[in-house]
Amino acid sequence: MEFYRKDTESVLKAVQSSENGLTSDAVKAKLEQDGYNELKDREKVSTWKLFLETFKDPMVIVLLVAAGIQVVLGEIAESLIIFLVLLINSVISVVQTKKAESSLDALRDMSAPEAKVIRNGQSQTIPARELVQGDIVTLEAGDYVPADGRIIASGSLKVNEGMLTGESEAVEKSTDMITEEVTLGDRVNMVFSSSLVAYGRGTFVVTGTGEQTEIGKIAEMISTAEEKQTPLQRKLESFSKKLGIGILLLSILIFAVQALRIWFGGADVDTSTAILNALMFSVAIAVAAIPEALSSIVTIVLSVGTNKMARQHAIIRKLPAVETLGSTSVICTDKTGTLTQNKMTVTDYFIPGESGSELAEDPENWNESERMLVNTAVLCNDSFINSDGGEIGDPTEVALINFSNKNNNDYEAVREKFKREAELPFDSDRKLMSTVHRMDGETTMLTKGGPDVMFDRASHVLYKGKEEPVTDELLALFEQANESFSDQALRVLAYGYKRLADGQTDITEEDEKDLVLIGLTAMIDPPREAVYGSIEESKKAGIRTVMITGDHKTTAQAIGRDIGLMGDDDIALTGKELDALSDEELDRKLEQIAVYARVSPENKIRIVRAWQKKDKVAAMTGDGVNDAPALKQADIGIAMGSGTDVAKDSSAMILTDDNFVSIVNAVGVGRTVFDNIKKAIGYLFAGNLGAIIAILYAVIFNLPNPFTALQLLYINLVNDSLPAIALGMEKSEPDVMERKPRRTDEGIFTRDTLQAVLTRGLLIGIAVIISFYIGLSYSNEMGVAMAFTTLILSRTLQTFAARSNTQTAFGAGFFKNKYVIGAVFLGFILYGITTLPFARDVFNIPQSFGWNEALVAAALALAAAVLMEIVKISFHRFSKDK
Repeated sequence: MEFYRKDTESVLKAVQSSENGLTSDAVKAKLEQDGYNELKDREKVSTWKLFLETFKDPMVIVLLVAAGIQVVLGEIAESLIIFLVLLINSVISVVQTKKAESSLDALRDMSAPEAKVIRNGQSQTIPARELVQGDIVTLEAGDYVPADGRIIASGSLKVNEGMLTGESEAVEKSTDMITEEVTLGDRVNMVFSSSLVAYGRGTFVVTGTGEQTEIGKIAEMISTAEEKQTPLQRKLESFSKKLGIGILLLSILIFAVQALRIWFGGADVDTSTAILNALMFSVAIAVAAIPEALSSIVTIVLSVGTNKMARQHAIIRKLPAVETLGSTSVICTDKTGTLTQNKMTVTDYFIPGESGSELAEDPENWNESERMLVNTAVLCNDSFINSDGGEIGDPTEVALINFSNKNNNDYEAVREKFKREAELPFDSDRKLMSTVHRMDGETTMLTKGGPDVMFDRASHVLYKGKEEPVTDELLALFEQANESFSDQALRVLAYGYKRLADGQTDITEEDEKDLVLIGLTAMIDPPREAVYGSIEESKKAGIRTVMITGDHKTTAQAIGRDIGLMGDDDIALTGKELDALSDEELDRKLEQIAVYARVSPENKIRIVRAWQKKDKVAAMTGDGVNDAPALKQADIGIAMGSGTDVAKDSSAMILTDDNFVSIVNAVGVGRTVFDNIKKAIGYLFAGNLGAIIAILYAVIFNLPNPFTALQLLYINLVNDSLPAIALGMEKSEPDVMERKPRRTDEGIFTRDTLQAVLTRGLLIGIAVIISFYIGLSYSNEMGVAMAFTTLILSRTLQTFAARSNTQTAFGAGFFKNKYVIGAVFLGFILYGITTLPFARDVFNIPQSFGWNEALVAAALALAAAVLMEIVKISFHRFSKDK
């Protein structure tokens, strides 16, 4: 039932209650029927189940099979290394997942602990969880609203509903029935669970508890919102399936070829031993092909990205979000506090007969009208700035004292000079506030309020320092100024005064007539200065920015046009207008809609899903409880640091400065992180491809195995990890924010990356084969040692070529990435360890392997690295000419 569209008597009848409250028997019956006023726990996936899920990856399965075979064959050391790496990766994955499960817990914590109710005609305080539909609840300033309800009595009641609507200004509440259908933010005769009473007092009848409240509906949406895989996760998952199956088939094929040779070769060999060697050979291929440390390296590179983002006011809660930002194509952003300063500011004023648009720097040079306008704004005002610099009071009134201070008119000095003697507080029915002061030797009432109300109550106008009777011409000046300000979506207040009888201290509504109009002030929550440049930068990067706000449509449009978010062909919709569109109509209009105003939580999720349906990667910002479902549904949810814990727990990233600029900066970091992940992956697979080429060559030409499984594991897990991580530290490419967002179907191996992997892998493989042949001329053992040396050194030197697919190591700045220099140096040291006397037997390096052999192997590795750079330059020039 839409209780806001019913009068209070109808609502009380519908919930079977009265102004005297429910009886104890009625409460007991309703508790049994509806349950307690609390959110229910949702079933969570067990830690063990999450742990086991991580082992479903095809590459992981291949490695587990390989490790299992090694255990059976007695190769315990190699298998333990594989098991340890897989275990570490699984633990990291489970920890990240468990961190994301706290949204509903935070939502439950927002509930009010107690409620003041009327039952059996008596006022009493009860635990809020015992509230039922039909309870009569009383509220006063500072109370949390314990349930949803229809207001039946209001004494200037104002409620802060920002956690539901996203707007920071408290909402004036009324008992009046609303006849038309309106969005949640406009249901001024309702209160909602977990909102905060900012001013006044009131009474409401409970219409919804627990899961039936607006908070309860949001909890349901959070629990059912789909967890989206990031683009990188989808690509790695797809790639790992193909790679895992491919490697398994390749290993089986090679084992089958070798087994057939053994059976039908006719050579005088021990068949069992030969078969076991063939099996080990196949396992070695699996070990060589799969980059065992890939997951750990990607995690580390993402972590590096989180540190960079943290320095730019973006805290990452879920590691994959770093990369997701880089592929973002749509940013759905809140207005208040993100695009704007979240601080009402007086931007203009109007005084009849005055041509100046700015006040003189020294208040002593102000004319009478200017002095009266600013002083009235300060004196007829309850806000103040405390000793800590904190701004206390209504944001509109705070803007007025800041306006005075900004113009060198200290508000405290004004209040000290003209002390308040009486007041008539603001009332939502009158839309006025009045205070009494002693000014210029006379008792004076100062009044501020809505322009239309003030115009109706004015008899004179302060015109060029004199009180002139109101005429149609003078009133038209005020009305034109008010209309001009309103067209700019500015909030307008009018000011006036009235001389009272000397010594009069009590004032009533009857005194608020025959006022002398002074002028108008116009204010708005202005855009952040840096937002203009960031919107332009996001356009260059091919990113669409969409404003989604709980504010009014005209205000949102004005801000959108001002900052360049909304173009001439773009349109704005309210939540009500959005609800009227079918999914097909929304799909057609989606790319035209730049602004959504007065939206509901359901609207936000629908907008995100509509963009995702178009294969766009959508980022969503938010700070309130109402934003949590959409934050979870989005590809990347971005919560404000000043927002609710519920929003933060549902997000993947938190902005510590609540600034849109930080989102655009983070996108640049995300794109760089993805570039660097591709560089690291390309580096790993080029090296592994070189090893596989050498192994396949040995199989085809019936040569001995050029490597041992332990040698390949050592390269993959120890030697390769440091250079791959170092590549993750590369600076941004110059054009990082000039490219269009990546397509969602774009794989990890784009043309440039695949070309680089194949080229570098082929060159490494050729160098290893030549080295292997040179070593075989002495002995099989020397061939293995030479092949191992060339492989590990060429893979290490490949780090320089992997820094860029378009620039040489010198073009990218040879010494700019100190981590690469360090990783290559350490790579040489790690190789050197394998040649020490105590390690030679472990790594199958014979004692006869000396400096001559090492220098030949190193020369081949260096030649491969130089050729990589030459081929890269040639390809790049060819593609540019083409």
